[in-house]
Amino acid sequence: MFNFLGTIAEYFLDLNRERTIEGLKAAAARGRRGGRRRKISEEDLAMTRALLKDTNIPVAQIAKRLDVSRATFYAYFPKARTRNLS
Repeated sequence: MFNFLGTIAEYFLDLNRERTIEGLKAAAARGRRGGRRRKISEEDLAMTRALLKDTNIPVAQIAKRLDVSRATFYAYFPKARTRNLS
């Protein structure tokens, strides 16, 4: 009996996997991608690069202006960490 139940469970797992893959392929064909939307837009990235060149502006202030945490900011600009150390 347990063998039979295990076989049924494995069948439904495979079926679910196949349906998920087909759904992802269909979404890709419609031009959709998976994942979370980016928090910082391309325009904000360009503005932030300009702000980072000025060493008098602290990273915390730039992050606050973008309305993101410093951790999120450092995820986009990992080299900015060394800027604070020097």
